[in-house]
Amino acid sequence: MKQRRLYRHYLILLIIVFVGAILRFSNLGLKPLWLDEVITATFSLGKNYQDLPLDVVLPLNKLSQVFTYQQGVTCPQIAENIASQSTHPPLFFCWLYNWLGWMTPLGKHWVVKLRSLSALFGIVTIAVMYAINSLAFSRRAGLMAASIMAVSPFAVYLSQEARHYTLPMMLISLSLWVLLRIGQDIFRIQGVKLWVWLAWVVVHTISLYVHYFCILAFIAEIGTLLLLMLRYQQKIIQKTRIWLGFIISIIGVAIAFFPWFLVTLSHANRAETNWITTGNYFTPLYQIIVNWLLMVIILPLEHQPLPVMIISGLLMIGFGIWLGKVLLQRLKYLWQTHKTHLPTITLLSFTVIVLLEFLLIVYVLKKDITSAPRYSFVYYPAVCALIGAALSSRFELTIKRERKIAIILLTSLISSIFVIYNLSFKKPFAPERVAQIINQEPSQPLMVVMAYLNYQDVALGWSFALAVENIRDNIEPANVAFFPQSPDLQTVWQKLSQLPSPQISQLNLWVIAPGRKRQDYPPQAQVSSALNCQIDITQHYRIGVPYQLYRCIKSDVK
Repeated sequence: MKQRRLYRHYLILLIIVFVGAILRFSNLGLKPLWLDEVITATFSLGKNYQDLPLDVVLPLNKLSQVFTYQQGVTCPQIAENIASQSTHPPLFFCWLYNWLGWMTPLGKHWVVKLRSLSALFGIVTIAVMYAINSLAFSRRAGLMAASIMAVSPFAVYLSQEARHYTLPMMLISLSLWVLLRIGQDIFRIQGVKLWVWLAWVVVHTISLYVHYFCILAFIAEIGTLLLLMLRYQQKIIQKTRIWLGFIISIIGVAIAFFPWFLVTLSHANRAETNWITTGNYFTPLYQIIVNWLLMVIILPLEHQPLPVMIISGLLMIGFGIWLGKVLLQRLKYLWQTHKTHLPTITLLSFTVIVLLEFLLIVYVLKKDITSAPRYSFVYYPAVCALIGAALSSRFELTIKRERKIAIILLTSLISSIFVIYNLSFKKPFAPERVAQIINQEPSQPLMVVMAYLNYQDVALGWSFALAVENIRDNIEPANVAFFPQSPDLQTVWQKLSQLPSPQISQLNLWVIAPGRKRQDYPPQAQVSSALNCQIDITQHYRIGVPYQLYRCIKSDVK
């Protein structure tokens, strides 16, 4: 009988993981690449920004050929590219490079393959969440945490990004498992075993080479262990041994990360991080609460008709209030129950310390990291574990509890379906919308010019161009060009005027100029000596950056 229950238990876990896998791999190539994913593609294909064709005109239907796998690149070479041209640690890009190497030739589905490793790490994280709550609370709580992670719209969104979010989230989840194990072992006669401390060091070392925000998780776990050891010092048997292992482990992580430490300091001051400056004092607090809500529910809000936005917003707020009441009652029960008090205080302490670190970065360093929901990956595993434990607790009658669980899981599942069909968590800078506007006249020859200030603009321009390529046929010629706007847009107009004469009589010219205003676009422009261009004042748009249409006609030859 016991064996049958165990078989049924693990069968349910397998089904949960399977559902999570379906959600993460469904429509993996549907959404267009956005700026950050283009950066991922560049470095993970073994290239750098110098390998991108700039200051030339390229046929739009040949753009994907730029993103080809470059054989024979080593991890130190990728790390060198990252150190000089990006603001991230190198390990994820090295692993993704090797992953893509197993999948060559990449072919027309290269975007799916680019995102597949993140989806895979997202699936593994489901199993790790089961392990966390099984250790800390019960196997039932493990299944619940795995279920929450499997259908979470936030987790599905991160899993479909070709970025280093699910890998550090998986590593932080593993570190939380080790943290909980340490929390249990410090009260035992044998103390914390050597392999547990080593696991803590190894997992955190790897995580620091994956994403800088894992430093926040490392500090939060140090703070949590300090809190436990000071609060319950009378119950700790081998105090000297525990403190020695704790200190040596911290030193071990610091030594292991030291080779990249100077690069970290240089990255902290780079211009690429200036976009997250703090606006006012109240917005970050509001954004943190919204980010909590997005972990369990998100309905269509972005770029929707006003009635849809209002209804979706009200439903999300109502659901959030109801869920908050449910979880607060149950978390209080977990806190007051002797058996679950220690893991509850451990996970809550970790979460609170990370949130305090977020506020410190926002208000002291003036970097509003709360404005990007994706950064919540740092503490989401702890939140997921707490939700799973709270919902599986024996706080109320079974029927009532199961009904609430079904409502929560179904809501998250529906939200995840919205995510995978590109109705929620849309890509920043809306490349698909920009592409539709640029290609609004598909029967006209087209040229898209990105007037870039830096390599971030180059990546943004590639995301727009790739999105246009996806929806445009090859009947009429279409090209893209990247020209530097230094010191101003005049250099761009000069380069356009010096182009060879095209074999067309008309052209729709779109000029994307980050950092510029509407008045910076002149009323006339010239493409080679053959095409005179007039600004279309009705076709000026801004989605993060401005882009303007010029209608070009072949000049009369006398």
